[in-house]
Amino acid sequence: QVQLVESGGGLVQAGGSLRLSCAASGRTPRSMGWFRQAPGKEREFVASITWSLGLTYYADSVKGRFTISRDNAKNTGYLQMSSLKPEDTAVYYCATRDRTVVPDKGLSFDYWGQGTQVTVSS
Repeated sequence: QVQLVESGGGLVQAGGSLRLSCAASGRTPRSMGWFRQAPGKEREFVASITWSLGLTYYADSVKGRFTISRDNAKNTGYLQMSSLKPEDTAVYYCATRDRTVVPDKGLSFDYWGQGTQVTVSS
């Protein structure tokens, strides 16, 4: 049974930073992704990382501002978010899959966390 627990969300002013964490238990992922869903919008891909080689992929909207990483020993992934904008406000979800997809377009993830709210005030 795979379980993903996100943490690190909160309220931050525009231009600020937050770091989200996603602790995975039950199985070591092959890939981890971060997604977000704003009110009234569809869930969108934010970033992903392959667990073994650490290859990273980003949505254009966050490239240069967000950094995805992982700690293999802790089975934990991170999303460092900087230069936050009000349009980054959303519930952020982490997800994992049991295979590596290269290049990763954020499709077909197997397991999902419950989400953590990120609110960026202007």
